[in-house]
Amino acid sequence: MEFRHLGRSGLMVSEISYGNWITHGSQVEEDAAFACVRAALDAGITTFDTADVYAGTRAEDVLGRALEGERREGLEIFTKVYWPTGPGRNDRGLSRKHIMESINGSLRRLRTDYVDLYQAHRYDHSTPLEETMEAFADVVHSGKALYIGVSEWKASEIRAAHQLARELHIPLVSNQPQYSMLWRVIESEVVPTSEELGIGQIVWSPIAQGVLSGKYLPGQPPPAGSRATDEKSGAGFISRFMTDEVLNRVQRLKPLAEQAGLSMAQLAVAWVLQNPNVSSAIVGASRPEQVHDNVKAAGVKLDAELLKAIDEIVDPIVERDPARTESPAERP
Repeated sequence: MEFRHLGRSGLMVSEISYGNWITHGSQVEEDAAFACVRAALDAGITTFDTADVYAGTRAEDVLGRALEGERREGLEIFTKVYWPTGPGRNDRGLSRKHIMESINGSLRRLRTDYVDLYQAHRYDHSTPLEETMEAFADVVHSGKALYIGVSEWKASEIRAAHQLARELHIPLVSNQPQYSMLWRVIESEVVPTSEELGIGQIVWSPIAQGVLSGKYLPGQPPPAGSRATDEKSGAGFISRFMTDEVLNRVQRLKPLAEQAGLSMAQLAVAWVLQNPNVSSAIVGASRPEQVHDNVKAAGVKLDAELLKAIDEIVDPIVERDPARTESPAERP
């Protein structure tokens, strides 16, 4: 495993992180989830990403139990706050009340005294940014989180939050956006702003919800048990990529992966890691062998000729519009 600084902070993270968004507590049974975490640890992954909302808070609990007994100082545990975790009007968003209650719940479920990174899961248009950042400052100053990050924020929102963080003497070090060969909306605005401010990207869905693994074939139904067939596992989310045009072009990447000695999934993960602003790529898994396959992308260098060939194939189907980075106008 290779390691990188998280932005310009001193925190080192594994190039490949393990995430449990739509696996632990929902798609994957507990024994399999534990096996996947063990596979990640055995492969040298030290960075684990979750959120209070995943699987209705169960994902944090599963991850916390899976990591019990590990040396805490050797791990980087990340979680997030924003999406609803209960029926109440204040069980969501980035108000002081919800942030302070959410961090306590997350620490209890994760069985730890602190998280290394606490992230705003979206921008909250219903709460003054000053209130949000002051609450994050209290979380950091109380020792419950070491660093602060955001997820799916626009460049202008990141810049405003970074300025407040500096004034409050807290380290805003990361953004967590969707990023893959097919989804590059951060490249024109978010990445340049982040590079200027010393903020690193922890990217999710580098394999485009499994589409870039090549397992979905044009003109054929998706494999039984795959994410594309399970509403709880992101079938609605993956549908944007499930067109014959996209799937045909993805299949054309297979010879390029073979020439590079990589699986298609490894090529996809290695591709996002070529961006120097990417600190880590999050991968999920429903089986330990998926973890073992994905981690082989760590440390892989793709030459300019291969990167050009990839672009020539996928260019017509790439989403680049920065406006696609958007938080709900109102709290969900």
